[in-house]
Amino acid sequence: MLIGCPREIKNQEYRVGLTPESARELQRHGHEVWIETGAGIGIGASDADYQAAGAGIVDEPGPIFAECEMVVKVKEPQPEERAMLREGQILYAYLHLAPDPQQTADLVKSGVTAIAYETVTGPGLNGVTMLPLLKPMSQVAGRMSIQAGATALEKAHGGRGILLGGVPGVMPGRVVVIGGGVVGFYAAQMAVGLGADVTIMDNNPEQLERLGIHFESRAKTRFSNPENLAEMVSQADLVIGAVLIPGAAAPKLVTRDMLGTMNPGSVLVDVAIDQGGCFETSHPTTHDHPTFVMDGIVHYCVANMPGAVARTSTYALNNVTLPPALKIADLGWKEALRADPHLAAGLNVHAGRVTYPAVAKELGYELLPVAEALAA
Repeated sequence: MLIGCPREIKNQEYRVGLTPESARELQRHGHEVWIETGAGIGIGASDADYQAAGAGIVDEPGPIFAECEMVVKVKEPQPEERAMLREGQILYAYLHLAPDPQQTADLVKSGVTAIAYETVTGPGLNGVTMLPLLKPMSQVAGRMSIQAGATALEKAHGGRGILLGGVPGVMPGRVVVIGGGVVGFYAAQMAVGLGADVTIMDNNPEQLERLGIHFESRAKTRFSNPENLAEMVSQADLVIGAVLIPGAAAPKLVTRDMLGTMNPGSVLVDVAIDQGGCFETSHPTTHDHPTFVMDGIVHYCVANMPGAVARTSTYALNNVTLPPALKIADLGWKEALRADPHLAAGLNVHAGRVTYPAVAKELGYELLPVAEALAA
């Protein structure tokens, strides 16, 4: 299979879909890999590194989209990239379609077969379904959310002027983490490490029990319902939005009215912004201009947080995305998805139809079941 990896063009996105090591492994399986020149600069990988791995270098993205059978990316294709996608081509990347009707319409129009990292599933402990291709970026974003929030709390950045860990004789900052999944766990872990006063909220009692056992007295847990949430948000210096419904738009849990109960200069970090955000007042920001202030509350809503630590993120991502990529390349997408129902859960769009239920429901498309797409 001819596989292409273009340079990412989203604002300050420095990650790359394939590392030189991943390109070499695809080559070992008998596949040809094309890399757009400069694609790996953000992780310290030169064109020469890719050439040493056996990849070909192309000067622009056009040949990749025109000729490659599979396009491997990190972030969702931007409008100019979507215009180059074509029928029968495989797109393998993060997509986050539910809150993005224009991207969904463009992918449907293109006829591409789009496999989204964020909806590929995997077996977890105690029968819990995991999202293994999303997990490493959730780990990165969870830890980064505390770094970002701590910076935003500084007075020079519009915050209250609070040090999360406090100092002897001065109370630490109060951190509320909404959602006890991967993002929430790693955010809480980072905040606890800084010495903050941490409360994790979730509506799953079993999840709260696991978190309570892990953190013991270092972090508190509280059941998430509208009343408890409103109370905790009003007391918080930093709120981390870490809610995820796989493939679907995030619920708006923190309302604008709640902002009026918070101290001016408090901070909201919306890690769910890729899925539309879990704060009513959120809108996507960039690393160029990461925050905005509404009703006196600082909002950090960068949609590609892990892009700021591109080398760590890219290698963590490739660790989990390469094995499915090899399956798709070795077997063809249909046989790979037939053989692996977890990988089949990643199919979001195929041949002009939406194949992921949450996306079809959110955006009003008639659903093409994955089984029918595979049987066609």
